[in-house]
Amino acid sequence: MNSIRKASNYIPKTPEHIECNIEKTLDVLGGKWAFLVIRELFGGTLRFGELQRRIKQVSPRALTSTLRHLEEKGVLERTVYPTVPVTVEYTLTPKGMDLHVICHEMKVWAARWT
Repeated sequence: MNSIRKASNYIPKTPEHIECNIEKTLDVLGGKWAFLVIRELFGGTLRFGELQRRIKQVSPRALTSTLRHLEEKGVLERTVYPTVPVTVEYTLTPKGMDLHVICHEMKVWAARWT
């Protein structure tokens, strides 16, 4: 099976100064569904239908929009396989995997305070 994969251009930076700028992070993560999509992809590559079944509350339109946004921001990669019908898979990039610590801390906070 041949696949068409975009090359990952992820080159991590070593910050010399860390600004208190949460807006940049929120811009990358996007809207309401981003963390749930990222959480599901921590377990490995998934297809659109698998993501939709795992996140029952999300509409197909909202999921598509979230996936496109996260791809544009370099958080996940979209791989298209030339099958009939076309198979599309989503995988976290190193940039996306780097969010694992943040997600874990959010779980800890929720367990402690909600």
